[in-house]
Amino acid sequence: MASQTQYLLVSLPQSVNAFPYLERQLNQGKQQLTSFNLPEFQIKTLDSLVQLSEELSKLDTTLASSVAKVVDILDNLEPNKLFNETRVVNSRPAVYTVENFSWNTSKYRVDKPIKTLVDLISNDALSLDNDVRLMFQLYQTAKSNFLAADRKKNGDLSIKSLHEIVRPEHFVLDSDHLTTVLIAVPKNLVSDFHKSYETVTQFVVPRSAQELATDSEYLLFAVSLFKKYQQEFVTACREHKWHPRTDFVYSEENLNELRREFDTTRATESKSKIDLLRLAKTAYSEIFSAWFHIKAIRIYVESVLRYGLPPQFDCYAIKFEGSNVGNVDKAKKELIAKFGYLGGDGFSDKNNLHEYASLVDSDFEPFVLYHVDIV
Repeated sequence: MASQTQYLLVSLPQSVNAFPYLERQLNQGKQQLTSFNLPEFQIKTLDSLVQLSEELSKLDTTLASSVAKVVDILDNLEPNKLFNETRVVNSRPAVYTVENFSWNTSKYRVDKPIKTLVDLISNDALSLDNDVRLMFQLYQTAKSNFLAADRKKNGDLSIKSLHEIVRPEHFVLDSDHLTTVLIAVPKNLVSDFHKSYETVTQFVVPRSAQELATDSEYLLFAVSLFKKYQQEFVTACREHKWHPRTDFVYSEENLNELRREFDTTRATESKSKIDLLRLAKTAYSEIFSAWFHIKAIRIYVESVLRYGLPPQFDCYAIKFEGSNVGNVDKAKKELIAKFGYLGGDGFSDKNNLHEYASLVDSDFEPFVLYHVDIV
């Protein structure tokens, strides 16, 4: 699915006074600009931040993937729902969370070490992601079982159950020598069937073919013959591309079991779908929120590693939507042209950050920049 809304999250040192440029000159001021507010986190050592940087990068990618998987589930379960009706976080559109990001201090206390916060946020989100996977598997199984039962009940004559079509009088019963075979014949082969069914093998009862039912693709016939030649007859039917229904055994008990199977699998599939939909909506809200809390920590960590201590940087969310989405790459180039010089001064000598330069996420040099799709 094509992304409807994209953001550039950019963190720049306060000393560059970036806001006026971002608001009025970047992309000719055509995009919405909001502050992406970060709390003050507890920093132990710069070494710990370097170690955390790689973990945050992986978590960011993992949670983005989790959100995308949940979106795919929601889109399949509710294909006619509008974009903003399915992308809901804490009862608001997901874009509101990005544009009005606020750290959840009641859930994630910032007086805890960053590593503790990362573990807490990621564990909750990944546990929920696992719950969605398991529920999705249960739904897929229930759906598969229902489709199989539905094919038996409502499929074409070559595959559906025939219990509600045929009657005992259509068969040769209680005979030591004769039997009846049911055959679903494609409509375009009916003429061939009438011409040849009596001679495809020995001892087929002449003119025994009874037409029992028809649908859009097949006609169902019953043919009587000697039991000794049944397998030979069935093989010949397949060679003629007719469909012998050797799977069928007439039984009132089987008919009742079929009805029970259909009703049971339909009820199970319906309940599984409702349960999955409810969980997926909760998961989207919770995992999306967790994703952006991880992203907030990542921005903070990368900003400290690039710009030094004490933390003095501002973060912004630059929104691109509709026809303006195509300007994301152009805006990136404009940002690099304007602030590319920060690549040489991104680490403060007085804090000895230069020794970490090769370890910091190089994809976002020369300043902290993240590209986010709300799919």
